Amino acid sequence: MMINWPQVLFNSAITGSLYLIGAVGLTLTYGLSKFPNFAHAEFITLGAFIGYLVAEQLGLGWPLALLIAFLVSGTVGVLCYRGIFQPLAKRGSSIIHLMVASIALGFILRHSIGAIWTWKPVYFSAAWTSFDVGSMRISSLWLWLIVTAISLSFAIHFLLMKTRIGKAIRASASNPELALASGINVNRVILITWFIGTGLAAIAGIFRGADTQIWPMTGWDIILPIFAVAILGGIGNFYGAIAAAFIIGLAENVGVVGLIALGLSTTYRIGIAFLILIITLIVKPEGLAMLFRRF
Repeated sequence: MMINWPQVLFNSAITGSLYLIGAVGLTLTYGLSKFPNFAHAEFITLGAFIGYLVAEQLGLGWPLALLIAFLVSGTVGVLCYRGIFQPLAKRGSSIIHLMVASIALGFILRHSIGAIWTWKPVYFSAAWTSFDVGSMRISSLWLWLIVTAISLSFAIHFLLMKTRIGKAIRASASNPELALASGINVNRVILITWFIGTGLAAIAGIFRGADTQIWPMTGWDIILPIFAVAILGGIGNFYGAIAAAFIIGLAENVGVVGLIALGLSTTYRIGIAFLILIITLIVKPEGLAMLFRRF
C-alpha cells in the first residue's frame, strides 16, 4: 500500500489545530477552577450553532460569525459558572460534585440546543477552495483552521505573559491564596478565564461544523480527544496542551494508516486518543507539564 506521508502530516496539523483550539479553553478553566468541565463539549456545540445562525441564517459572513459565537458562548460560560459552579465551590463541593454538575449542565445545554435547532444535522453552505500542492490535497478551510490555531496560541501567550490580567491568571492558578493576599480579585480572574475558555470552545465548534456537520452532539464527537490533549499536556498547562494537541493529531492520523493496513474501520481512530489518555494517566499523570512551566 502506497502511503501519502505529506498528506498524513498535513492532516495531522489539521487535527492538531482543531484539538488545540478546543483543549486550550478546557485547560485554562481547569487551571483555575480545579475540576474537569464536561459541559465544555456543549460550548463547542453552541458555538457551531451560533456560527451557523450568524453566517447561514442571517447571512452576516464568517468573520462576524466567529466573533459573535465567541462572545455568546463566553457569556453563557460565565453565567453558568456564576450560577452553578461558583455557588457549589463556595459551599465546599468536591471535585466529584462539580464534575457531576458539569455533566448535568451539559445534558441541559445539549437538549436545549436540540429543542431550538432540532436534532437534524445542518451544514455550512460556504464553498471552500481546494487545490493540490504536490501530493497533498489542501482546502482553504483547513488553512484557515491552522492559521487560526497558531494565531490564537500567540495571542494567548501574549495575554498570559505580557498583560496584567495574564499575570493575574498565572498567579491565581499557581497559588490562589497568595494571589488573593496580593490584592488580586481571584473571582474576577476566574470569570475572565471562563469567558475566554468557553469562547475558544465556540471557535473550535465552528471549524468542526464547517468541516463535517452541525448537530447537538457535535461537541461530544471530539470531547474525548480534547480531554486526552488536556491530560497529556498536563491539566492546566497551556504550553503542554499545544504540544499534546499535535502529538495526538499525529498519532490519530498515523493510526488511521495502520487501521487501513489492517483492514479495520477508521472509526476506531477515536480509540487512539482514548488509549493515549489511559496510558498517560497510568504512566505519567502529570503529562508534559514537567517540560513546560505552568501556563
